[in-house]
Amino acid sequence: MTQSQTSSTVAPAPEKEPWAALFTLCLGFFMILVDMTIVSVATPTIITKLHTTTNAVIWVTSAYALSYAVPVLITGRLGDRFGPRKLYMIGLTVFTLSSLWCGFTGSIGALITARVVQGLGAAMMTPQTMAIITRIFPASGRGRAMAVWGATSGVSLVVGPVLGGVLTDALGWQWIFFINVPVGVIGFFLAWRNVPVLPTHSHRFDWLGVALSGAGMFMLVFAIQEGQQKHWAGWIIAMIVGGVVVLGLFVVWQRFNKAEPLVPLALFRDRNYSVANGIISVMGGCFTAFGFPLILYNEGVRGYSPVQAALVLLPMAVMSLVFAKMAGDLTDKIHPRLVIGTGLGLNVVSFFWLAAEMTDHSSLWLLLVPMAIMGIGGAFVWAPNTATATRNLPIASAGAGAGVYNATRQVGGAIGSAAIAVLIDSRLTALLGTSGSSNDNVSSQLPMAVRGQFAKAMSESMLLPAFIVLVGFIVVWLYERPKHAGFGDTAAASAGH
Repeated sequence: MTQSQTSSTVAPAPEKEPWAALFTLCLGFFMILVDMTIVSVATPTIITKLHTTTNAVIWVTSAYALSYAVPVLITGRLGDRFGPRKLYMIGLTVFTLSSLWCGFTGSIGALITARVVQGLGAAMMTPQTMAIITRIFPASGRGRAMAVWGATSGVSLVVGPVLGGVLTDALGWQWIFFINVPVGVIGFFLAWRNVPVLPTHSHRFDWLGVALSGAGMFMLVFAIQEGQQKHWAGWIIAMIVGGVVVLGLFVVWQRFNKAEPLVPLALFRDRNYSVANGIISVMGGCFTAFGFPLILYNEGVRGYSPVQAALVLLPMAVMSLVFAKMAGDLTDKIHPRLVIGTGLGLNVVSFFWLAAEMTDHSSLWLLLVPMAIMGIGGAFVWAPNTATATRNLPIASAGAGAGVYNATRQVGGAIGSAAIAVLIDSRLTALLGTSGSSNDNVSSQLPMAVRGQFAKAMSESMLLPAFIVLVGFIVVWLYERPKHAGFGDTAAASAGH
C-alpha cells in the first residue's frame, strides 16, 4: 500500500488546528445556506426581468431545496467511504461552477435547471461539514463548535436576503449567484489547507433506497406546489398520495434491508437524535417559507427597494450573532428542552406578531421588534439542536447521521417553500382575484386600492410558518436529559472514576 493510500484509508493526515478547519467549513456551509434564501428578495425582479410568475420563481428555491435534500442521504455515506474532505471539495467545485451557470441563464427554465445542479453540489458539501466537526471535536466540548456552526446556519438565513437586496439593487439579480464564484475559490484553497484528511469506512450503497426516497420526495413537493395552479386535479391528488406511499415503502425497505440501509434506523433509537431531526425539519420549513410573503409585502405594500426590503431582517441577523455564544455555552450545561424550547417559544411569538403587523399602515418599528425576537429565538435553536443531535453519533456513522439530519432539514425547506407558494397563490386569488401564476409587476409599490388586500394576503400566508414553528415548540419537550461527560452530574461522576 502506498503512503497516500494509507493516509486516506487508515490514518489521518498530520493534525491540523480544529478551529481553523471549523471556520473553513463554516465558510462553505454559509455560502450554500445563503443560496436557500437569497432568491427571495430578488423574486419580484426575476419575475419582471425573465417575464415569469411568482409560482415559477418559487420553484427556483424549491428545485434547489429538493436536489439538495434527496442526495444528501447518500453523500453522507460517500464521505464516510471516500473521505469527507474529498467530497466537500468536489461539492464546492460543482456548487461554484453551477453558480456561474445560474448567473448566465436567460430564462426561468434554465435557471431552475442550473439550481438543480447547484443543489447537488450543496448536497455533497453539507454532511461533510457536520461529520468532520463530529470527528475532530470531543463530545464534551462539541457544543461550542456546534455553536459556531449553528450560528452560521441562523445568520445565513438573514444575510441571504440582505445580500440579495444589495446585489440586486446595485448590480442586477444575476450577481446573487456570481458572488459565489470568488467565495468558492477562496473556500477551496482554505479547505485544501486547513481541513484534515480523516480515516474512511467501507460502506455498501442502498441504490433502491436512493430511488425510493428521490421519487417520493419529488412527487410530494411537485404536487403540493403545483396543486393550486392545477385546481387540485385528480392526478395532483394521486401524486401526493403516491408520494406518501413511496416514502412509506422507503421506510419499510430501510427497516428490512439486511445489508446497509441508506437511513440506519438504529440512529433513531437515540430519542434526542429523533427529536432533533423533527426540530430541524420544522426550522427548515418555516425559515425557508417566511421570506417570500415578507419580501413581497415589503416591496409591494411598503414600496421598499430590494435592499430596503431585506434590511428589515437585519435585527434578526444582529440578535442571532449577539446571542450565539451564550446559546453555545448553555448547550453543554443546560437541558436541551429548556434551551431549545426557549428559542422556539420566542419564535412562535415573533412569527404571530409579525403576521399581525403586516398591514398597509403599520409603523416600521412594529416589524423590527418581532424580527429581533426571531433572531434571539433562532440563536437558541440552531446550534443547540445540532449539538444535541450529533452528541451520541458513532464515529463510523458520522456521515450517515449528518446526512439524515441535513436531509430532514432540506425536506422541511422544500415542503415549506412549496406550501408557501400554494398559500400565497390561494390568498391572492381569494382577496384580489389574481394569483401567483400571473406575472403582475410587484417589484414596485402596488396601487393604493389594492395594497390593503395584498397586505392581508401576505399576512395570512405568514401564519403558515407561525403554525409550523408552533409544532416544533410542542415536539421539543420530548427531549431527554443528555448523558455525555461534561453535562451536569455526569461530569462529576466521570471525574470520580
